[in-house]
Amino acid sequence: MILLTGGTGLVGSQLLLDLSISGKKIRVLRRVQSDMSVVRNVFSSFPEKFNSIEWVEGDVNDIFSLEDALKDVHTVYHSAAFVSFYPSDKSKMMKVNIEGTANMVNTALRMGVKRFCHVSSTAALGRVSGDQQLNEDSWWKPSKENSNYAVSKYGAEREVWRAMEEGLDAFIINPSIVLGRGNWKSGSSQMFSQVWKGLPFYVTGTTGFVDVRDVSKATRMLMEKGIRNERYILNSENLPYRKVFDLIADALGKKRAGIKVTPLMAEIGWRLEKIKSTFANSRPMITRETARSGLMQWSYANEKIKKEIGIDFIPLRESVSFVSQAFLSDMQNVH
Repeated sequence: MILLTGGTGLVGSQLLLDLSISGKKIRVLRRVQSDMSVVRNVFSSFPEKFNSIEWVEGDVNDIFSLEDALKDVHTVYHSAAFVSFYPSDKSKMMKVNIEGTANMVNTALRMGVKRFCHVSSTAALGRVSGDQQLNEDSWWKPSKENSNYAVSKYGAEREVWRAMEEGLDAFIINPSIVLGRGNWKSGSSQMFSQVWKGLPFYVTGTTGFVDVRDVSKATRMLMEKGIRNERYILNSENLPYRKVFDLIADALGKKRAGIKVTPLMAEIGWRLEKIKSTFANSRPMITRETARSGLMQWSYANEKIKKEIGIDFIPLRESVSFVSQAFLSDMQNVH
């Protein structure tokens, strides 16, 4: 039996689909209030596979529900995480991502789980802006450029490494920004809805991108190969945000962004959004973290994973085209 956490999210739903297609017996831990729309969309062409999955209610911060979920489980894919760049979500993010991961690995050790994969993020590698490319040997450095999310994922990884020392047979994957059929109102998938609505501004930063199908493929291959006590960056290409947004605009038949965001504009922008959201009693579209990260230059290596499993990453142009078609299909179904 396989246990998957985070099965209703972007990475988890794709991993769940691919595991179910391969005939694996899968149990998924989900919270009572989990939004099932993403995973239902991903499984839209495979309803019989969706019905074969065992769904159990629980929470990574509820030890008793974890013990029940891990009964007769030999393999765990832990992709559950809370992602936010709002300062008000910091404590919840630390509790879910760090404490929740600690609960997962501790319970896995007690229950005799044989194999464990932790889905992390390149954010957990820390931030070194400029010409230096981050790889699996990069050391975390305390920095004001590290977001609260990055801190929480780094803390989660420390729990996994600690569990490895205690005997857990585990490995870690660090995907860059994942492109896939996710929640069009949040996360990386929101880029497509932003362009669809009209996006006049572009930022000058660069970062890594990877197709969700490659994340699932690489993760499953590493698990089948028996990899342990290792981490792998999953990154297809390092590209300017502007290039990616241009590709999305072209794929959706929308106008490309033409106004460059300067550092001054970014600083003014997030402050105005904060004031506006305070009076409107809503969440700001831009935060200090997102405004500043959009101007940074990040670069991630991918040689280790290529050497390990020989994967050829899907080109970003193809990924954008694939996800854009999924977006258009979902928008058509909504209307």
